[in-house]
Amino acid sequence: MTIRSVMFAAPLVLVAAMFSHSALASGDEEAPVQKPECPKGQVWDSKTQKCVLQTSTLLPDADRTDYAYRLARDGRYEEALTLLDTLKQPNTAKALNYRGYATRKLGRTDEGIGYYLQSVKLDPRYAQVREYLGEAYVIQGRVDLAQEQLQQIKTICGTSCEEYRDLAEAINDSTKT
Repeated sequence: MTIRSVMFAAPLVLVAAMFSHSALASGDEEAPVQKPECPKGQVWDSKTQKCVLQTSTLLPDADRTDYAYRLARDGRYEEALTLLDTLKQPNTAKALNYRGYATRKLGRTDEGIGYYLQSVKLDPRYAQVREYLGEAYVIQGRVDLAQEQLQQIKTICGTSCEEYRDLAEAINDSTKT
């Protein structure tokens, strides 16, 4: 590479970097922040940006709830339920949804449905809880009830949202067998 080509390329790299930064700053392509996995008994604290003991009184319910869902998504269902037990306000739509998710994944589908229904009462327009409730109905072989949830999701976010697509796939897969 010659000095002339380096001198020509340098401004282009700078311009590209400026445009990519402005696209990220405007929210066009915002990448999700990956939170580190905390050791058992600890939770990610969004304020301090580190893992803290789940018994910390300074840790807000929102962080506990979000981390409980992460644990459940990682297959750590019992840990998720234990963390949800530490909430000061356990009867929120989100917390009940995640409790339903963890219990359903543990094979306690009826119990999970009970939590989902409580969540729906608190927030009827919460698409994710309707997706999970529908999936629980599919597990029970109640495709008619799952279809009802699919229609509710359609009114909330349309047919292109992830919740609609995921529940539609679960319903479709259940009818193939």
